Amino acid sequence: MNKVHVKAGDSVVILSGKDKGKKGKVLQVSPKEGKVIVEGANFVTKSVKPRRQGEQGGIVKAEAAMYSSKVALWCSKCSRGVRYGVKTDEDGKKVRVCKRCGAELK
Repeated sequence: MNKVHVKAGDSVVILSGKDKGKKGKVLQVSPKEGKVIVEGANFVTKSVKPRRQGEQGGIVKAEAAMYSSKVALWCSKCSRGVRYGVKTDEDGKKVRVCKRCGAELK
């Protein structure tokens, strides 16, 4: 079983590649492959065939998967990509906190 350090819905920043520095939300996580899909980053063009009568085909831009090691969680307080630690809050729930400033990561 493989583990990925980000979850769907997390805000992340891209660390390397053609979209370095871009921020976005994680749309999908694939732990088996160790990849994530980030909203508004790593666009590829696909040729799409029309599936039904009257539907139009053509070239479509879509977000492609990238390795999770290329992204870091975004801390809004630090305004940068950070590593995270896990602490328990008053209710006994585990929460992710920024290693730099200690702010809770959403």
